[in-house]
Amino acid sequence: MKAHIRDYAGGKVAFIGIGGCSMSGLATLMKALGYTVKGSDRDASHKTDALEASGIPVKIGHEAENVHGVDFVVYTAAISPDNIERLEAERLGIPQIERAELIGQLMEGYGQAIGISGTHGKTTTTAMMSQVFVDCQTDPTVHIGGELDSLGGSTLLGKKDVIITEACEFAGSFLKFKPTIAVILNIDEDHLDYYKDIDDIERAFADFAAITPEQSGWCVGWGDDMRVRRVLENSNRHTRTYGLNPYNEIRAEDISYDELGKAHFRATLYGHQLCEVQLAVAGEHNLLDALAVIAVASICELPMSRVAESLERFTGAHRRFDLTSVTDAVRIYQDYGHNPTEIKNALKIAKLQPHGTLWAVWQPHTYSRTKKLFNQFLDTFHDADKLLITDICAAREADPGDISSKMLIAPLRERGCDAVLTPGFDDAEKYLRAHWKPGDLVITLGCGNIDLLNEQIALHGDSPDYRPV
Repeated sequence: MKAHIRDYAGGKVAFIGIGGCSMSGLATLMKALGYTVKGSDRDASHKTDALEASGIPVKIGHEAENVHGVDFVVYTAAISPDNIERLEAERLGIPQIERAELIGQLMEGYGQAIGISGTHGKTTTTAMMSQVFVDCQTDPTVHIGGELDSLGGSTLLGKKDVIITEACEFAGSFLKFKPTIAVILNIDEDHLDYYKDIDDIERAFADFAAITPEQSGWCVGWGDDMRVRRVLENSNRHTRTYGLNPYNEIRAEDISYDELGKAHFRATLYGHQLCEVQLAVAGEHNLLDALAVIAVASICELPMSRVAESLERFTGAHRRFDLTSVTDAVRIYQDYGHNPTEIKNALKIAKLQPHGTLWAVWQPHTYSRTKKLFNQFLDTFHDADKLLITDICAAREADPGDISSKMLIAPLRERGCDAVLTPGFDDAEKYLRAHWKPGDLVITLGCGNIDLLNEQIALHGDSPDYRPV
């Protein structure tokens, strides 16, 4: 059975897989909307601890009884139909709503529903957009797939004027959304366990653009990306492109970067200056994300002086080049980057920071991504001096037996990359502590649970033999 949340206002809901970034935020949002919320997850985590602390009960482990007594169930695409809780809900006739459907239902009724899609940069841009709309006093409702300190988490319940949310293309999830403004940051190869090829991915983004209202809908996209530009041109919607090339409507001009890679630029619309911005986050990709925000802000007629001020204060979402500790005088960062483009962007920023040896610790995410992007990953780590690779994070997949992290080591070394296999987080920490030196920089990379390595290094503190200079 399918359901709509409006049919169960103030009702009881169970979230299956509540500990995920998106699901934990949605659970919090539903509680704020007046629903009685509980949930379950396979493992305990900081997310589940935080939910418990906020008054949302969480059961660790999946059991049939976890869905007893609720009006409807919310689950993620990663929860299979044969999950014991989903089977029990079906047996009892309890309606089930997939996570993306829930987001689509939440978007209904808002004056402006902004869905931010793209292969890379969704969380950062959504966080950046959210901060700008909050600072411009629009009182938005927000759902981010990460955490932003200025919001106090990943969600915010505002009025019914504006809702801002990430729109992920995995398994076609974003096609269940209801945007009035569809933002497309880029179109690249990823999720090839679901999509046939890059053309199939482009078709999905075209379908996403087509969801916007035919007369009043807007499509905003990076005009320097050929595939994004083609989607916009064929959308039959109002469009606004942004980028660095002169044919874009929103452009960054007079660009300069400081020694840490932070951009200063003038944003223009059809050549007329909108604002001047000095970013506090580094890299061209963050400049492009800021342009996407400015493009949407121009459509929504936000005051550009406030937009610029807010962008200048933006320091990033958690797990996006996030400093987690300084241990043995080594600065240790984490980044969510998990495909070649994202990892390269993170390493470019890391290389600009003062450092001795630049260490990258990579946790490949899913067997299918590692296998299908294998050759691209071999050309991804040139900016790192040393690379440690942990075991693949399986996530939603079973081990097919024909791909492993060990298979990456020899071809990476052939390309001049100093790569070492450290299967577990204890192995990686032991290797780092045995070899790093004060002044080095470590960045962990991946969208799995690699952040636990950062946490355990911070928890263990300085090594017993470390002596500050």
